[in-house]
Amino acid sequence: MLIAANTADERATTAHRAKLAYVYVRQSSLNQVKQHQESTELQYRLVERAVALGWPHERVQVIDEDLGKSGAGSAERQGFQKLIAEIGLGNAGLVVSFDASRLARNNRDWHQLLELCSLFAVLIADGERLYDPRAYHDRLLLGLSGIMSEAELHQIRMRLHQGERQKAARGELHLPLPAGLVYDRTGAIMLNPDDEVQARLHLVFAKFRELQSARGVMRFLRANGLPLPVRPLLGPSPHELIWREADSARVRDILHNPAYAGAYVYGRRQKDPSRSQPGSLTGTVKVAIADWAVCLQAAHPGYIGWEEFMANQRRMADNVNHYEAGHTGAPRRGAALLQGIAICGRCGRRMSLRYTGPNGDYPVYCCRVDRDQRASALCQEVRALPVDTLVERVLLDALAPDQIAIAIAAMGQLEEESRQLDRQWTLRRERARYEAERARRQYDTVEPENRLVARSLERTWEDKLRAVEAIEQEYARWHSEEPIVMREAERAALLRLGENLPQIWRANTTSAADRKRILRFIVHEVALDQKRDRGQVWLKIAWKTGAISEHRLQRRVHTYRDYIDLDRLRQRITELNAARKMDKEIAAILNREGFVAARGCKFKGENVWLLRKRWDIPTVKINGIGSNPARWPDGSLSIQGAAVALGITTQTVFDYLARGLLAGHQLTKGQPWQIELTDEQINRLRARVRHTKRSKKEAS
Repeated sequence: MLIAANTADERATTAHRAKLAYVYVRQSSLNQVKQHQESTELQYRLVERAVALGWPHERVQVIDEDLGKSGAGSAERQGFQKLIAEIGLGNAGLVVSFDASRLARNNRDWHQLLELCSLFAVLIADGERLYDPRAYHDRLLLGLSGIMSEAELHQIRMRLHQGERQKAARGELHLPLPAGLVYDRTGAIMLNPDDEVQARLHLVFAKFRELQSARGVMRFLRANGLPLPVRPLLGPSPHELIWREADSARVRDILHNPAYAGAYVYGRRQKDPSRSQPGSLTGTVKVAIADWAVCLQAAHPGYIGWEEFMANQRRMADNVNHYEAGHTGAPRRGAALLQGIAICGRCGRRMSLRYTGPNGDYPVYCCRVDRDQRASALCQEVRALPVDTLVERVLLDALAPDQIAIAIAAMGQLEEESRQLDRQWTLRRERARYEAERARRQYDTVEPENRLVARSLERTWEDKLRAVEAIEQEYARWHSEEPIVMREAERAALLRLGENLPQIWRANTTSAADRKRILRFIVHEVALDQKRDRGQVWLKIAWKTGAISEHRLQRRVHTYRDYIDLDRLRQRITELNAARKMDKEIAAILNREGFVAARGCKFKGENVWLLRKRWDIPTVKINGIGSNPARWPDGSLSIQGAAVALGITTQTVFDYLARGLLAGHQLTKGQPWQIELTDEQINRLRARVRHTKRSKKEAS
């Protein structure tokens, strides 16, 4: 509520003086507190201003917790929060500050203060006059004062930022450098003179060229006990080089840092108010490379070139498993060979993976963007293992002429890797010996009588010596397991393996991720379409050389309506049936000729019988599809006819045939039996049957 303005003497009433007066003291930075002490003293003397307005000295409290803190916000200003709390509790009658900019540098905090002072009838005083926030003109002046304070801060920031930007555009603004770079005495940027730091960073970039994965580099470093150099911005020793165990974040920081490519960059990150948190350095987001404010290439020495740096950024972005965005993802341990590089031949989108089967280990390439985004049917699904087998065969055939060259290159790579690791171990041993020698020199310089210091330095020296011994033992163990130079027997064995590349490809020691990595060095992507041709999967392989090759693969179908070459299969079964082949014989011949059943398995007699029934192909038995007669046209007896003639069962006839008591034959296996029986044989066998029955009756 606004009231009419009163004179200065009338504003401070007895009710105001019954409450406390608060003097708010603030400087924007610690440097101002140290350098501008007169300004600080002037603010403290505002206590006399409150006393002059009628408050006893003991009822004037000073709030100075915010010395060295910016007034741009209130989250980190405990003193300002305390002042707001005292006003809200009704304890304050007067607030004294040198000017409005001391209390707040943003309108939100300033008007919050004015509103509370108006509600609780609190006066505000500066070095010149007294204000009542409930009075119209006083409220207007206080509002304008807050606006000017915030505008002044904006102008100061703008001028400082423009000056910083201009200095950065010339490459003269000193920015924090990563561990691999240092400033020389003239201010120029140079490589860190520490040989171990340089060798470790060169190794990181070399291994990323080989492994194409930041996580793979991290695993290699940890497996060989190689820490990374870092230069923290915070902590007990900021900007000092220290060694830390390798992890994925540190490896990515090295690969993402353009300074290692010799580029001077300003504006890699910018503040995001929606992510800022009080009391922390968070709240910044990465800026795209194209939007960097300043990017001066080849501004200083680097570990890699700019082209390699950009290729690394593309590789790491592509390693993210985001198929919808066209990323291939890093090679993983799954069984699908084309993981990340399979493209839908119908819509052109990158295909994802799912696993089916009783154990969830059968991969399937899926194009499911339509289903996920539009709730429609799947574009297509392609079973992975048959496709992978075909791609694997094509790849090995393409590499066949270069197998010896690949083996020689592998030998060179293994020897180079051993030399690199030996270099790292040499530098680690050298650093450990230097640390031990430095500890010895420190111990030698102390006076023998000063045992308080000597004991501590002696313990440090002993710790350094134990560290040297441990590193020497680790090096000896590594050197015995991995010799630097390959022996002749090992070279010959590797050459023999190189001559049989498929054996290496299928070896148990070759992981699925290794196979995918090899494939990606040679193949860019593979397009798949199983709906283009009936019963086939169409493949288009795009090679890294720019060549394109097309292939087709018979796929598994649910019904013979989708079979790849149904007419040819029907013609072949008809021909074999006309040649008096039985169903099992036809199935065996089809398997030998390369035919595959609809479900991708081999043909069986039952499959042939079902197909003949569907296509109305009659049987080729002597009697066609009718029952067997008692006697065949050539005078021979059938199984049923022989059973009637002898007075026995058909099963007994088969038993006599097996024991040789009856003579018969089949035109082919599966055809009816044709049995030759003379009257003499019939009488003899009947007598045998009667004798057998009499013997069984007497025995019973």
